[in-house]
Amino acid sequence: MTNPTSSNNGVQLFEVSSELAGQRIDNYLRTLLKGAPKTFIYRILRKGEVRVNKGRIKPDYRLQAGDIIRVPPMRLPEKDEPAPVSQALAELMEAAIVYEDKTLIVINKPAGIAVHGGSGVSLGVIEVFRQIRPDAKDLELVHRLDRDTSGLLMIAKRRSMLRHLHEALRGDGVDKRYHALVRGHWPAAKKQIRAPLMKNNLRSGERMVEVNVEGKDALTEFRVLRRYGDFATLVEAKPVTGRTHQIRVHAKHAGHSIAGDPKYGDEAFSREIRDLGGKRLFLHAASLNVPLPDGETLQLTAPVDETWAATLSRLDA
Repeated sequence: MTNPTSSNNGVQLFEVSSELAGQRIDNYLRTLLKGAPKTFIYRILRKGEVRVNKGRIKPDYRLQAGDIIRVPPMRLPEKDEPAPVSQALAELMEAAIVYEDKTLIVINKPAGIAVHGGSGVSLGVIEVFRQIRPDAKDLELVHRLDRDTSGLLMIAKRRSMLRHLHEALRGDGVDKRYHALVRGHWPAAKKQIRAPLMKNNLRSGERMVEVNVEGKDALTEFRVLRRYGDFATLVEAKPVTGRTHQIRVHAKHAGHSIAGDPKYGDEAFSREIRDLGGKRLFLHAASLNVPLPDGETLQLTAPVDETWAATLSRLDA
């Protein structure tokens, strides 16, 4: 590779030497742009910002001796800067909004999307909204949902709303109801599960929760919505306390684990549900009643996704 030549607008041109012939352009750019994440490399190639012999190329293009690589001036993402949000993900999050005003956003979060980045996840809901709502400087999650749980999730746009909702959550002002498809015949008389929960971190770093007398008090109220013979039951779950994985662990403790739960579920039951097309955790934050600062109550419901609806239809067949 010869020394780069620069133009007045900051574009650099590199000529490929015979020693580098055969190397893929994406691998070359990763060496040239040290520290740049793969997603950044593929994005600038896809958008045609980097060109070879004045033409667009794909990431697997292999360099040839004498090729001229055009590299425009660019700002690399900072080390802790989140990955850029794709248009598809931005559109998905915009479409998920079920309520928005000057102080609050509520979305129907799709299953499989984390609420925040970390643990191998570069982008979560909050990072996406901070990028697609750049004018909202104080966006914060009001509460959390597990990555594989779908449904209603609140994002405060102002710190005053965040404080108001946290106070309401600490009391009994917020009413959250979930739907869950559980194994077997849930008795109508089993209206609540009260069992203390304790968090444990495994060597792998995975967080697990178990019923333990030394844990924190936890109470979940349950109501039968529909039965599918003795095979499965659709229940409503209201977590009176807000412990990590509370509904999932209480359902398992009751002997009726949730379909598709990789941590606390029954694999044989989950496999039968998957065979019906149900490839997801069947836990959904379905309704939310929230007191607003002006004294009004915000009442919201969120529909389930097509996978959930189609699976229950097949159970009915």
